[in-house]
Amino acid sequence: MSRPTTSRLAAQDLTLAYEDRTVVEGLDLEIPDGKVTVVVGPNACGKSTLLRALGRLLKPRRGAVLLDGAELARVPGKQIARTIGVLPQSPTPPDGITVADLVARGRQPHQKWWQQWSEADEQAVAEALQRTDTADLADRPVDELSGGQRQRVWIAMALAQDTDLLLLDEPTTYLDIAHQVEVLDLVRRLNHERGRTVVAVLHDLNQAARYADHLVAMKAGRIVAQGRPDEVVTAELVEDVFGLSSVVVTDPVTGGPLVVPARAWQPAPLQEEHIR
Repeated sequence: MSRPTTSRLAAQDLTLAYEDRTVVEGLDLEIPDGKVTVVVGPNACGKSTLLRALGRLLKPRRGAVLLDGAELARVPGKQIARTIGVLPQSPTPPDGITVADLVARGRQPHQKWWQQWSEADEQAVAEALQRTDTADLADRPVDELSGGQRQRVWIAMALAQDTDLLLLDEPTTYLDIAHQVEVLDLVRRLNHERGRTVVAVLHDLNQAARYADHLVAMKAGRIVAQGRPDEVVTAELVEDVFGLSSVVVTDPVTGGPLVVPARAWQPAPLQEEHIR
């Protein structure tokens, strides 16, 4: 039986598995409404698996994901698609589809049998293309784009879906540093200007600390810490979760935590005979 929650999206006693391999076990999590939540952790810790379950892409082995107090498994699919937008890891586009057509697919949950396309759909697609700097790619086939361009197009499709909750699994994959910052700034603006609740999985702990309101650190399928980045990101946590010795200093731009690895490769001193 589910317990009352204060968040629109929550997980209770969640266990997730692939066949006989358990990835997440007994996990409880409430996603803060109207905030940016970022999930971090080492490879294979279960963070992407958790995100898939929050978007109903993976059925729980035990426990439940709740949307507005109802078990996600019992909510009609179209209702979920109008509420939760999901950008999975490494999605594959249909062969030959153009950028504009792919982004337009984000509008399918809003369409009715008697009205297949509307002015609101047109505006949502145009705005999504503009916000992701992909409008000039609209007529190009997606499979001809670079990895960075393709990732921005997928994000545009998720934006066109215009949902209250947005789940992003490693949205900066394939992007150079400038476009990583651009995409994460965009996510921040969507949250700030429109109040969208965002859950993102990121590999870069410093980016997570910079952009998150709520940071969730996972290890071996469990949550080991969560809260504000300045509460969560400590040298002790980085050592425990990532096995990395580090120094946590103040980010000179944001004032938040910044992780500096303590170990750095140094060249061996030259032997005297090599100096001659």
